[in-house]
Amino acid sequence: MEKLLQISQEVREALEKGQAVVALESTIITHGMEYPTNVQTALGVEEEIRNKGAIPATIIVTQGILRVGLKQEEIEEIGKNKHHYQKCSRRDLAQIIAQKGYGSTTVAATMMIAHMAGIKVFVTGGIGGVHRGAEHTFDISADLVELGQTPVAVVCAGAKSILDIPKTLEYLETQGVPVVGYKTKHFPNFFTPDSGLFCSTSVNSSQEASELIKAQFDLLKLKNGILFCVPVPQDQAADGQIVQQAIDKALKELDEQNVNGALVTPFLLKRVNEITDGMSSKSNVALIRNNARVGAEIAIQLCQK
Repeated sequence: MEKLLQISQEVREALEKGQAVVALESTIITHGMEYPTNVQTALGVEEEIRNKGAIPATIIVTQGILRVGLKQEEIEEIGKNKHHYQKCSRRDLAQIIAQKGYGSTTVAATMMIAHMAGIKVFVTGGIGGVHRGAEHTFDISADLVELGQTPVAVVCAGAKSILDIPKTLEYLETQGVPVVGYKTKHFPNFFTPDSGLFCSTSVNSSQEASELIKAQFDLLKLKNGILFCVPVPQDQAADGQIVQQAIDKALKELDEQNVNGALVTPFLLKRVNEITDGMSSKSNVALIRNNARVGAEIAIQLCQK
């Protein structure tokens, strides 16, 4: 296991001392944004976590090794060479390890590796979910299945708004995943604060969030995750109508170009950003940084005796 899982010295020491550590995915660097925005965002998220007093642990696979915790120059190098990295979910990890390949981790893969490393809090932008038209395509993200079987608290801004949000919430309910609104009862719509749907419960502080995590993981010893949903700050939210029009256009292009599989989400996010003249990307960066601040606060509370 030690040869397979490589935890940086900084992260390992923090975990050994019982300090707050926050896991971060790497597809945001390789598939979510273009260079140099990808590197700037990844480093900015790490900075937000450090400023709160926690330790960031970006997760990636290099030469078949699961790596937890990266240096600034390593993130810069990954961002510049992002096309060398395969997008990896749980399904793909064995292949990448066997071939000693390079892979960036989705929400599902990041949760899995974070749990292996002993990290309980993970921050991302938005989770994957049930895609629109899934009643015909059965396109459902492995993120939802992972949330049903891996005890990690995921801090996000809801599911990506390109998805079928009602069906995503139904699937999470089936998986027994608490969908927790952070200082809200409403389920966020990623680029905007409110999808018009409700979370299964809510908390009003990082302390309440940590108590919920302890109850689920330590007292009940449940094996499924928890989803903490943080609305994008109103002053940094995108215009909901413009985003929806962009999503509708991007979905039409998706069908016309017959894009499928792991390429769907990157294609849609890129096209929505292009159609909105960068408005969605600005909101995306803002919400991820906001999630990082909240996630760090929760992780710090979780370490309190």
